[in-house]
Amino acid sequence: MAPEVVDVRILVTGGTGQLGRAVVARLRAAGEEVRVLSRRAAPEVVRGDLRTGRGVDSAVAGADVVVHCATDYLGRETALARTLVEAARWAGGPHLVYVSIVGVDRVPLGYYRAKHETEQLVAASGLPYTIQRATQFHGLVRGLLASVSRLPVVPVPRISFQPVDVRDVAGRLADLALADPAGRAPDFGGPEIRPAVELAEAIGEVSGRPRRIVPVKVPGETFRGYAAGGHLAPEHREGEITFRQYLAEQAAADDRR
Repeated sequence: MAPEVVDVRILVTGGTGQLGRAVVARLRAAGEEVRVLSRRAAPEVVRGDLRTGRGVDSAVAGADVVVHCATDYLGRETALARTLVEAARWAGGPHLVYVSIVGVDRVPLGYYRAKHETEQLVAASGLPYTIQRATQFHGLVRGLLASVSRLPVVPVPRISFQPVDVRDVAGRLADLALADPAGRAPDFGGPEIRPAVELAEAIGEVSGRPRRIVPVKVPGETFRGYAAGGHLAPEHREGEITFRQYLAEQAAADDRR
């Protein structure tokens, strides 16, 4: 007897952002009905603002699953999630999938603290939920290291990263959206853990602008957390696309422009 096919209507917040677009693409490729919430008008987008709450109730209404990819770097991360949680309660309690960061409870960075606080809000919301922590995206690591690569001598902190491709994370989130609520899901990390020095060298090689890399020790509690590996998930290297593969793709895309 064939299994029963159940329609799952999914709302993706931040669905026009880097991660959100990839999640939407994965879900639609799987034949799912997906609604996108964004503050900006665009084709196939439901306008809503998690900062003010305007339009959020209507966007959440009827959804069986909400994948919360919208984020805020200005200290409003938890406030945005609170608005979404309240709307989800009124809508009957859809499965809420929240993407967080590996190490939010170990690295004392302000943004990480906000993500950890939001995790706690989601867990205490009474909604069926899944929290997925992922390591740093390739694009973030590239941006951090490339910002100093214009100098003749590039200072790089003595820490390692486990960068992961946003498409790999999107695949995991799409799977979680179609599965039963899992609470805190196992961490999701990139395929390799590499010193920041090696990653900076790779950026220089691919760009054709190699620089002298100088590892430096950075003081402060936050960097002590990084140096201790609090942001890494060595037992969870589920990502497939390496940092060098990502850089090569970006370079090829730049050449086509």
